[in-house]
Amino acid sequence: MENNKLTYKEEFIKFMVNGGILRFGEFTLKSGRISPYFINTGNYKTGSQISKLGEFYAECINDRGIKGDAIFGPAYKGIPLAIATGITLFTKFGIDLNYCFDRKEVKDHGEGGMIIGYQFGENDTLIFVDDVITSGKALRESMEKIKGICNAKVTDMVISVDRMEIGKNGTKSAVQEVEEEFGIKVHSVVTMDDIIAAIEKGVVSGIEHLEAMKAYRAKYGTK
Repeated sequence: MENNKLTYKEEFIKFMVNGGILRFGEFTLKSGRISPYFINTGNYKTGSQISKLGEFYAECINDRGIKGDAIFGPAYKGIPLAIATGITLFTKFGIDLNYCFDRKEVKDHGEGGMIIGYQFGENDTLIFVDDVITSGKALRESMEKIKGICNAKVTDMVISVDRMEIGKNGTKSAVQEVEEEFGIKVHSVVTMDDIIAAIEKGVVSGIEHLEAMKAYRAKYGTK
């Protein structure tokens, strides 16, 4: 299958496999579950990778028609995501958004403050970008900081992959819990269903893991 025939979702899955971010096999997760695939976003490490990653996030934002005044990336993984996404939104789609990110600790000298980049206000809408949602901890911490500054709105969040998997002790996925708790619509560049479909279509190798992927989805997946 030629690259020019792939959707951006299929291109992203192939990009993750080629970069060693998405792997198939047998992996023990923190939850104790044995998963047939593993996603390690910590493997992104080159300029070309973060540039390409920003393209996929920008494609998702443009494709879903997500609107906002600024892109917010939580420290630390969200910082390069916010910047790379902002660059591609402008260069490819002509959408010039502000970007900002938080500090882990308040700076008490110089210009001070908790936020670097665009200083958002009450009437601003922020687009939150992060790599994945595991427990929603990063979003909760950032929302506390945002609300501590002003009542800016966060209506949409973009992540790379939605595992579509229920929590260990619950009935909802981390994405569903975030949407319910904060009223934020979570958009993923791809989902587990997209990954399964990419294997079926031969976009990526891994046909030998297809049945295990489907069985895992059936056992732990959301409806």
